[in-house]
Amino acid sequence: MAQSQTHWVIVALETFFCPLPSFTLPAPHTCEFRNYERTRPDQIVERIRDADIVISTILPLTADILSVEATPRLKMLSIIASGTDAVDLAACRARGIVVGNTPHCNVTAVTEHVLALYFATRRSLMLTHALIRAGDWGSQQSTMDGPDGKPPRTCSEELVGIIGYGAIGRHVESTVKLLGMKTVVAGHKGAPAPEGRVPFETVIRECSVLVVVLPRSPETMNLISEVEFNQMKPYSLLINVSRGGIVDEKALVSALREGKIAGASTDVYAQEPALPSNSVLLGADTAGLNLVTTPHIAWYAEETFENYSRACRANVAEFVTTSKPKYRVC
Repeated sequence: MAQSQTHWVIVALETFFCPLPSFTLPAPHTCEFRNYERTRPDQIVERIRDADIVISTILPLTADILSVEATPRLKMLSIIASGTDAVDLAACRARGIVVGNTPHCNVTAVTEHVLALYFATRRSLMLTHALIRAGDWGSQQSTMDGPDGKPPRTCSEELVGIIGYGAIGRHVESTVKLLGMKTVVAGHKGAPAPEGRVPFETVIRECSVLVVVLPRSPETMNLISEVEFNQMKPYSLLINVSRGGIVDEKALVSALREGKIAGASTDVYAQEPALPSNSVLLGADTAGLNLVTTPHIAWYAEETFENYSRACRANVAEFVTTSKPKYRVC
């Protein structure tokens, strides 16, 4: 259905994630485009009070913010991300606010980051880097040994368990196979595995590398915790590029400290921005663990920016002309 409205107020709240230098709409539609590089949570309502369309990434868009009292003209949210866990989708549905996201835009960058984290963790690069800078040349080999006392495995010896089989999971699968790794895809935890999948519990027990690429939801919170770490191989690695909270961080640190697994790497945290003061993964007592941490930056690449910008513009353009964004969530 075509929109009767032809002039739109569009507010972009956090363009430091993805610059949007200009915004035009297909004729006869016009817009006033307000571009904010950064927005604090307490500034959201003031900035979008008269907005028709809001572009955001990770700011919390709660039911209060999405209420007709706070944002009476709001009709559409365009989220520059695949995940929409920062948005109260139930509130959007109840009010009829349309939500679009930007899926598959960061697939290449995140997959390459998974590979970087894999090699950094399997080869203990952060630990050996710190040792040699401290003047310790002789401890390198023993530092690279796993809890089983053996040297690191090579790609052809790895069995990679992929937990989450969306666009990123599929791309990780095809890419690691090119390196000679074998792969399996996990089914849902606690449920029979469908054809082509392996039971979640079997993946946890048998794989040498686990790659977590799931969306966060109530069902996936603490999906991997103490029970799972107790079942993993002593030479196994965990790589998490999904969302914070899916892996129990305290259980992960304990598993590393007790030698239950060989190493872990994460790009995501239960609380972000993550700091030594609020994350057990960044505490001073984790410095000697084979734990590689990056600041939720796996998506970051020039290609990702181009894809995000294109998808966001397509969502808004199709919404104003047809009432449906190209990549509709609800």
